[in-house]
Amino acid sequence: MKKLFSLLLVLAMVLALGAPAFADEAEGETVTVLYTNDVHTYIDKDLNYTVAAQYRDTLDNVLLVDAGDHIQGTAYGSMDKGESIITLMNLARYDVATLGNHEFDYGMEGCMNAIEWAHFPYVSCNFYHEKDGEKGENVLDPYKVFEIGGQKIAFIGVTTPESFTKSTPAYFQDEDGNYIYGIAGGEDGSELYETVQEAIDAASEEADVIIGLGHLGVDPASQPWTSEEVIANTTGLDAFIDGHSHTEVPMEEVADADGNTVILTQTGSYFNNLGQMTIAPDGSITTQLLTPAEVKAKVYDSYVAKLYAGELTADALEPEVEAAQSGWIGQVNDELGEVIGTTDDVLNNYAEDGTRLVRSQETNSGDFAADALYYLFSETTKVDGHHVDMAIMNGGGIRNEAITGDISYLTCKNMHTFGNVACLIEVTGQQILDALEFGARGVGTGEEIGGFLHVSGAKYTIDTSIESSCTMDDKGVFTGVDGEYRVKDVQVLNAETGEYEPLDLEAKYDLAGYNYTLRDLGDGFSMFQGGANIIDYVMEDYMVLANYVQSFEDTDGDGLPNVTGYGELEGEGRITIE
Repeated sequence: MKKLFSLLLVLAMVLALGAPAFADEAEGETVTVLYTNDVHTYIDKDLNYTVAAQYRDTLDNVLLVDAGDHIQGTAYGSMDKGESIITLMNLARYDVATLGNHEFDYGMEGCMNAIEWAHFPYVSCNFYHEKDGEKGENVLDPYKVFEIGGQKIAFIGVTTPESFTKSTPAYFQDEDGNYIYGIAGGEDGSELYETVQEAIDAASEEADVIIGLGHLGVDPASQPWTSEEVIANTTGLDAFIDGHSHTEVPMEEVADADGNTVILTQTGSYFNNLGQMTIAPDGSITTQLLTPAEVKAKVYDSYVAKLYAGELTADALEPEVEAAQSGWIGQVNDELGEVIGTTDDVLNNYAEDGTRLVRSQETNSGDFAADALYYLFSETTKVDGHHVDMAIMNGGGIRNEAITGDISYLTCKNMHTFGNVACLIEVTGQQILDALEFGARGVGTGEEIGGFLHVSGAKYTIDTSIESSCTMDDKGVFTGVDGEYRVKDVQVLNAETGEYEPLDLEAKYDLAGYNYTLRDLGDGFSMFQGGANIIDYVMEDYMVLANYVQSFEDTDGDGLPNVTGYGELEGEGRITIE
């Protein structure tokens, strides 16, 4: 009996000592996930699709993924509605992507075109077909599983419910205004959380590592649909690659509904960083953001090593991606590079800390863009019996960084990237007041609201001591104001007398803007429904700017109109914030 006991004890010890070795043999290898988000077609920077592809070549067991907003942002995207961008992503060998709100900016047809052009799958667990207000089948697969390095990794796509208003609600409707597409959200976020949980549960049946690939962001203005809230209200995620808020999140630990740690990360925007996630054989996850210099240094080191080892191949530096990228940049620059004016000012929208001021206060770029609309309808596009009284321009539609010196068509295209068209409609003073109130709802709160309205031919005051009482439906579309208005002292320019007069809530006004805001519920501006259309589809947005630039005089004698006079960043004092 003692001998048997001894043998059993030895066997148990051998098995115990051997267990880790057997486990190690069963475990996979280290897997690297490279990720981008909110590139917004900024392909002419030090970090770009070519460099990302080159860096991918230096790694083993690697996946390349994107968290949305990649086909819109500059002329490099809008000139062919994202087709060349998708081509570059194909050549860079992206493995999977999710839809951001700006993937819908070329209409639903444009979104579906991008999905069709892509050689990689798009995933979204909460984008669905809708009929008679009822949820139907998903438009896309909710997740994609990859077996790589001995590990099974699932990516669950999540699209922001803000896509309705931060794109154009009309794109999700049929000709009769009925919604035929939906994005699960819910006023309290529960619909979104439940949908994501269903995808997690399904993916867990097939994969060992579950990663959210979402375009949600961490901006308080996006609550209750932020990535942090999704993590906190679900279980089973191991990590979440985020986008939408343009926030640099190298690596943040967020607790899920069971108290387990989920790694949250986001690269920021505009190819300023490349994200790198490392999934160890034991399933532990770490993330970091690599700067352009760091990525290029790693690529160079790998190139030199391969060169000396005699392993350098013809595709080592991704010449096909580089050729397609530089060729498209050159073509767009040639087509739009003609200089049409100049400015001594610095037209800008950004504070030194990167805050997009154009979404919460007046800026000189906002004034300039609104004036271009006002000029279009007052000087070049006149309609019998009508004369523009006022123009509005949403801050989210003004995308430029600092502009000074030469102004080209490309400059204008990079300021207005969406391809919206100018409209003139007849509305009441009450509709105008409601629009200004809705646009001002985030002022003083620290939130950036893309629907913040810049004006021409008008001025107004925002009293931040009064909290916004705007109401919205579950898609973020304006439904009314149920309290005191924080927008006060609205005055409209009388073009005949040159004097400003108080806004008459009962009177009719001819309002200029873009179809995005005036006709298509963009940013949730529903109050203009019922306004009488005077003239529509007059001119594309960037050409409205170019038309205005060319109206200025040549004050320098260099043959170029000089667009100077907009002064400092804060604008001309049309919007007073108290």
